[in-house]
Amino acid sequence: MTHDHDLVLRPTPRQVEAALNPPPGRNGGDLVVETLAGLGATTVFGLPGQHALALFDAVRRSDLRYIGLRVENNAGFAADAYGRITGEAAPLLLSTGPGALTSLAALQEAAAASSPVVAISSQVPIKGLGRGRHGHLHELRDQQASFRDVVKSVHIVRSQSQIPSALAAAWESALTAPHGPVWVEIPEDVLRAATALPVVTAMDAFPDDLVPRPELTAVAAELLAGAARPAIIAGGGVVRSDAAGKLRALAERLDAPVVTTFGGKGAFPWNHPLSLQSWLEDRHTTDFLEDADVLLVVGSGLGELSSNYHTFQPRGRIVQIEADLGKLESNHPALGIHADARTALQALLETLPERAGAARTGPPAAERVRTVLDLVRARLDAQDLGEERRILAAVRAALPADAPSFWDMTILAYWAWSAWPGAMHSAQGAGGLGYAFPGALGAAVADPGTPVLAVSGDGGAMYSLAELATARQHDLPVTWLIVDDGGYGILREYLADAPAEPSRPAPAGSPRPDAGTASGAGAVTELARPDFVALAESFGVPAVRTTADTLTADLAKALATPGPSVVVLPAVLKMFAPTHL
Repeated sequence: MTHDHDLVLRPTPRQVEAALNPPPGRNGGDLVVETLAGLGATTVFGLPGQHALALFDAVRRSDLRYIGLRVENNAGFAADAYGRITGEAAPLLLSTGPGALTSLAALQEAAAASSPVVAISSQVPIKGLGRGRHGHLHELRDQQASFRDVVKSVHIVRSQSQIPSALAAAWESALTAPHGPVWVEIPEDVLRAATALPVVTAMDAFPDDLVPRPELTAVAAELLAGAARPAIIAGGGVVRSDAAGKLRALAERLDAPVVTTFGGKGAFPWNHPLSLQSWLEDRHTTDFLEDADVLLVVGSGLGELSSNYHTFQPRGRIVQIEADLGKLESNHPALGIHADARTALQALLETLPERAGAARTGPPAAERVRTVLDLVRARLDAQDLGEERRILAAVRAALPADAPSFWDMTILAYWAWSAWPGAMHSAQGAGGLGYAFPGALGAAVADPGTPVLAVSGDGGAMYSLAELATARQHDLPVTWLIVDDGGYGILREYLADAPAEPSRPAPAGSPRPDAGTASGAGAVTELARPDFVALAESFGVPAVRTTADTLTADLAKALATPGPSVVVLPAVLKMFAPTHL
């Protein structure tokens, strides 16, 4: 049998002529740009530096759209979001040493969230390599070593003829399930040197599907068909593989309740009769899932945030579908199926009998779901959380149904993880501060006709203020809601409850909850900050200060107005009580 990738692509006469007579004035940077275009890239993110100028000059002379941000970490967040929205690989162009290292936190988030980012960095000239200390500007003894534990794969170039193949391999790696960031390193002199190599044409780097083993699918189908109390946990792998329709078909075939993880929000309709929504931090949901005799986990490793902080102890059989081989059975014994969620769900649908679970007795699944959700609501009603629930509802009411939202590590986002009805994007993978606004900019680049919402606290906002200039320069339709509580609000809660163990993950980059000083908790969690409205306006970005009563109207107006905008909500919010302690 002949496969498409076995065929030899023969050049056309025009391509032969172009190869024999390449245009003058090209260099290694042009080879990178030509390869990216041949792989299908239309947009690149980054920030120029001296060692990478040949690459950025080639971008300037090309048809690629360049989105330059003000901080490399923010450029990485923007590329991450572009990859999440489009499902395409997002090139991130960086310079040697400090510039490259500044992107590490963003690449960690891309790795945790399985976002296909292709980071391309310059390196010191070839003669400066080899762990020697030659005193080159930006020199690191082993730059690639700083990235090996963060990215999915590392691709090293040492000559111009290696550029197309290395980039194609990196591109394929980034887009192979599970998606993830990759690292390409090219020395400065390789980028800068003139080249006589022919112009790079179309490249084939499309990955093969990751399909399940049929014997495992058969066992999984038998377990699910015979289950008395099946349930499903849907993770981010369902969203990334565009498998929501197949998940719904399977859940309805099995009459199985579905809960979505925080990374899997949007994988299942929020108000579907079988939807347990996303209340994974609620003990009633945990108890329900523990009682399932067969639990199907799709696209999730059942990590800390998906297991009520590792208190989840299932009593039944687990069938786990996961594209990341290292996550199979990493937390619980299971029938592990190494496959992409879409191909595995399709295989289950083809294998299951039409009337799976027809002989099941007991209350209908939809009735059991209503009981759990009623218990969740009763628990929230017993706490003084009316303002928090009202504010989250006000934000949802203002956002158009098809508009994406990006959330920082902040109290309102922790609410949204559980209570936001539908898809959302956050930095819950690695947990770093500063994701929301640059992420929203990347999403706006991907779809400039749709408004995008970013939500930050005042602490997280300070990481991203420079990107107001980016938003204005490119006139991107992003509305940035800044909830200003005068400090690191979640850490303030932790310290108020000290010495109890923190109940939720603290955002990386924030002071540790135990980092007290002689001046007391206020010295750790309370922040001096600017007048966010005046600061935004100094960038030429319209801004308004709002209240809980006017939030929906102010947000809706900002989102409906072309270009960037800022809405500042002074509010001190509380979290609902944890159930895992």
